[in-house]
Amino acid sequence: MPELPDITVYAEALQARIGGAALERVDLNNAFLLRTVEPPVARALGRRVARVGRLGKRIVIDFDNGVSLLLHLMIAGRLHWRPENNKNFGRGRIAEFVFSTGALVWTEAGTKRRASLHLVEGDAAFAALRRDGPEPLECTFVDFRASLVKENHTLKRALTDPDLVSGIGNAYSDEILHHARLSPVALTSRLADAEWRRLYDSTRNVLMIWIARLRAEADGKFPEDVTAFRPEMAVHGRYRKPCPDCDTEIQRIRHADNEINYCPRCQTGGKLLADRSLSQLLKSDWPKTIDELETRRGRLP
Repeated sequence: MPELPDITVYAEALQARIGGAALERVDLNNAFLLRTVEPPVARALGRRVARVGRLGKRIVIDFDNGVSLLLHLMIAGRLHWRPENNKNFGRGRIAEFVFSTGALVWTEAGTKRRASLHLVEGDAAFAALRRDGPEPLECTFVDFRASLVKENHTLKRALTDPDLVSGIGNAYSDEILHHARLSPVALTSRLADAEWRRLYDSTRNVLMIWIARLRAEADGKFPEDVTAFRPEMAVHGRYRKPCPDCDTEIQRIRHADNEINYCPRCQTGGKLLADRSLSQLLKSDWPKTIDELETRRGRLP
């Protein structure tokens, strides 16, 4: 799912292309994409774009009459820019927004339709879609910590809860926790002051580094290769690949459609976190430490 850095760069690319442009046509190929009835889509037609921004993991397109489009890409949604009508997106095309400067095409891979579009008008309607989590690049350390301790969760769950912090998902939470040298299953109620400071600083550093990296990668072009799996990442999507800091194999915990990626030496003091399916299957044969695992594989004497 595109997260804060990806959505930021998407919004900047759109601002450069549709800022001040008029919306001429909206084609919705999926009846379930639009989740609101009022205001109607017609309220945005013919209006000029006042601003493109971000709300959590949503892209917000504000028009000059107070109407806003909120695009939530979810896991498989992606955006494409067409200055001219010269590309066929086939069955993956779920919507197209034609502006006076070009067309924004919205695709969604796979058969599950999870992406959503909301039209809102007025502060009350907009506030109804706003989650309570603070913006990690705008909030103070005190506000960041106060929000994450509202409930006693693991750090992985707390960072990916939009009610606690805005815009962070599965990929960048892995990267933040590795950068902070913190276990993904550490509880928010048990973090020391120094650990909280590392978490706050790493959250800001990782997000800013990736925004800068994605901007440089786009280099003025529209970002077409948005993905949660990038070779430059330290741990996310790098199971059994070497940690860039200590060369230890990256490990993972899998649960349903989600997984946690972490370095056992950098983050958990050498301890292997129990993967629910594997640890239940192996029981007493499940190795407890990375040293034990490496010994079994013949990598240590």
